[in-house]
Amino acid sequence: MSFWEGLWRGRASQFESGNAATNSIELTKRRPSVSLTKQGAATGNLRVNLSWRMRTSDIEGQSKRRGGLLRQPWKMFQPDVVQAHTQGVVNVDLDLGCLYEMTDGAKGVVQPLGSFFGDLNAPPYVKLSGDDRFGSASGETLYVNLDHREEIKRLLFFVYIYDQTPAFDRTHAKVTLYPSNGPRIEIEIDERAPQARSCAVISVENVKGELVVRREVKFVYGFQAELDRLYGWGLQWGRGYKAKADK
Repeated sequence: MSFWEGLWRGRASQFESGNAATNSIELTKRRPSVSLTKQGAATGNLRVNLSWRMRTSDIEGQSKRRGGLLRQPWKMFQPDVVQAHTQGVVNVDLDLGCLYEMTDGAKGVVQPLGSFFGDLNAPPYVKLSGDDRFGSASGETLYVNLDHREEIKRLLFFVYIYDQTPAFDRTHAKVTLYPSNGPRIEIEIDERAPQARSCAVISVENVKGELVVRREVKFVYGFQAELDRLYGWGLQWGRGYKAKADK
């Protein structure tokens, strides 16, 4: 286990969300929604995790190139052909965020950009545990305190690319929900959208007292403001920055 993974696990332990079930539910186009309430999972802390890795085809491409250099060593002096979305882009900084709307009309966002990390024990009852800029196996995690579900109207979890370089086409990303009870819920971001910079992945809505999780997977070519317009949130957006990463 690397130093960074150990550091991340230590940070996440303060947001205990129950034991993860060994089985899972995958939300797809054919089965786009599931009820947390009907599963008895509408209480406690809901853990929402984003993880990603490079697509297998990119790894194979690099291996083939290294094998070709052994057979044709003079090619090591030839520069690579510059193409969009090359391997250098894959180590991109994917961020997980959440738009929220409370039953009293309050709206906002929880995300690393601008250091809007939220609060687990006060509105919006959504907390980002940290900003993973290293693509570690643990990824990024948001927590939702469902013990205050009556105050939550709707949540929209989204993923965006901070450095403005489109790379969804070259990364395999997945968002997994770990309820306090029952199976985990998985949503693959597996549709090809080479130029997209943001993706609305999953929504959680309070429908007459029932918490319904729905697969969205809708790509946009802009950032949070475009997601806002798509879902009618009505927030005012400005340019934001992250604090410098610790070295």
